[in-house]
Amino acid sequence: MKAVAVQAFGDPEGLAVIDVPVPEPAAGQVLVATEAIGVGGVDAVIRSGALAAYGFRDGHILGGEIAGTVTAVGDGVDREWTGRRVWAFTGVGGGYAEQAVAPAETLVPLPAATSAVDAVTLGSSGAVAHFGLRHAHFAPGESVLVRGAAGGLGIMTVQLAARAGAGAIAVTTSSPERGERLRELGATRVLDRAGEGTADTYDVVIDIVAGPDLPSFFAKLSPNGRLVAIGAVAGDPPADFGKQLFAAFQRSLSFSTFSANTVPQADRRAVTTDLFAAADRGELTSVVHEVLPLDQAVLAHRKMQAGEVFGRIVLTPPES
Repeated sequence: MKAVAVQAFGDPEGLAVIDVPVPEPAAGQVLVATEAIGVGGVDAVIRSGALAAYGFRDGHILGGEIAGTVTAVGDGVDREWTGRRVWAFTGVGGGYAEQAVAPAETLVPLPAATSAVDAVTLGSSGAVAHFGLRHAHFAPGESVLVRGAAGGLGIMTVQLAARAGAGAIAVTTSSPERGERLRELGATRVLDRAGEGTADTYDVVIDIVAGPDLPSFFAKLSPNGRLVAIGAVAGDPPADFGKQLFAAFQRSLSFSTFSANTVPQADRRAVTTDLFAAADRGELTSVVHEVLPLDQAVLAHRKMQAGEVFGRIVLTPPES
């Protein structure tokens, strides 16, 4: 079968289409014939080589989010899954392929009206946004600033904050045009990438960017404000970023990171199921930047690296 692997870490050109055997599901796993594969920010970070310390090696197949049809199950998995359309989370790789294995405990059945493309646009991003807001102890009526709002995670955070009754939703983005699109999804204030545009402060900042400018966003927090980093597409913050918090000691600010790995799978499945149902009711919008063939994964990553993407790029294998 065809898959896309990292042949050389660094630029998108290090990705290549390769032939690999069809994997066999181990105990507790299923095999999914993919119809759609989400291209996420973590894929780009892994491809860049920034996570080499975590053991990623040449030949790694990217992709953690897929949708398609279960074609085989491993030992201990209910055979009723066979033939069902599902969303699945493969982990840190294996998804950029015509067929992929995934833990059965991650499976979420797809409603009849939910396309595979919409599923990989809403699924993981929506769950991380939901639990990121919960981690921030967000409450209805509070104000939220979403830093880096034009990607899949940011778009879902904006929509879920609006749906939950946020008092105000500010976004940082790179252009007025993107800002207008985010307003259509629920944003009420549009700031530039540095967070400039108003002197307002916010109860919650959800940060998808991190990087060297993260500490400057502590100044955007109201007293008792909480900044939660749910991504790090610009890399780590400065080593001494905590000094900014202590400099504002009397404002009782807080900082934390959030990873969906800390959420029990049953809770993640329940939220993803609810997200799909909400989208079917028209309460959430799936924002797809572009659908590309699997063999154009290099182009997908070039577009992400250039900052061209609004929403999610989705890859589809041949004949999907």
